[in-house]
Amino acid sequence: MYVVKSPLSDADLKTVSEALQGALVDLVDLSLVAKQIHWNVVGPRFRSVHLQLDEVVDTARLHSDTVAERASALGVPPDGRAATVASGSGIGATPDGWIKDADAVGALVDALGAVIVRMRERVVSTADPDPVSQDIFIGITGDLEKHHWMFQAENG
Repeated sequence: MYVVKSPLSDADLKTVSEALQGALVDLVDLSLVAKQIHWNVVGPRFRSVHLQLDEVVDTARLHSDTVAERASALGVPPDGRAATVASGSGIGATPDGWIKDADAVGALVDALGAVIVRMRERVVSTADPDPVSQDIFIGITGDLEKHHWMFQAENG
C-alpha cells in the first residue's frame, strides 16, 4: 500500500530507501549504545565523558528523526523497531556492566567509526538517485565525524 507516492523511479527509490533504512537503524542503535555507556561509565573522567555521551545521543536521535521523515516523504515506511535495529545495525556489541572511562571512550570511537563508514557508503550510493537524501547523509556524516574526532582526542 502506497500512501505517499515518491517522485523517484522504482530503481532509485529502492536504492535510496535501503540507504535511509540502514541509516535509521544505525542511528537508533548509536543512540542506544551511547546511552547504555552513559549510564555505566565510571572513572576520574566520569562527568566529562558522561556529558559527552549525551551529546552523541542527542545527535543520533535528531538525525534518526530526519532520516525517518525523509523516508516517509518518499513513501517508504521507516522501521525503527527493536528487532529491526538489533538485526541490522553495523555497531558491534556494547560492553555490559560498569565501564571505565577510557574503555567507554574507546567503545564510542569504535561505534562511531562503524556508523561513519556505512554513512559514507550511503553518501556515494545516493549521489545520483537522490541528491536530497545524499545531502542529509553528508550532514549526518559531518556531525558524526566531529564526535568521532572528539572521542579520539579524549584518549589521546
